[in-house]
Amino acid sequence: MHMTLETDYAVRIVSCLVTAGRRMDAKSIAEETSVTLRFSLKILRKLVAGGIIKSYKGTQGGYELAREPKEISLNDVIETVEGPFYISRCLGGDYQCGHNDTSSGCSCPFREVYDQISEDVSKRLKAFTFDMLLSR
Repeated sequence: MHMTLETDYAVRIVSCLVTAGRRMDAKSIAEETSVTLRFSLKILRKLVAGGIIKSYKGTQGGYELAREPKEISLNDVIETVEGPFYISRCLGGDYQCGHNDTSSGCSCPFREVYDQISEDVSKRLKAFTFDMLLSR
């Protein structure tokens, strides 16, 4: 299991804005993070929609953090780009494996374990905020 490239780039983009501590234009962000401008813009749109960064239009426009670095966790960025974290697809709402028949009272032992692991990972990711990570 691994994060997608898009999520890795989203973490880099947020880190870049935290480190800069100021509004930056998309081209500068792309250059600073070594992410193509086109892909940066796609990720920036998701981060804006997720409330992690703000965008400004016009000659003084650009992007900046919407919250303080101590209020932005790795989990926030990952879930903004990827959606909720699940270690297995069986935890998603639409998946039916046949081992989890709630009408007969049967539940899948794997689903329960995967759910616990997913909750543990999510909890750990929430514990790491960008102010903590970048002050190391």
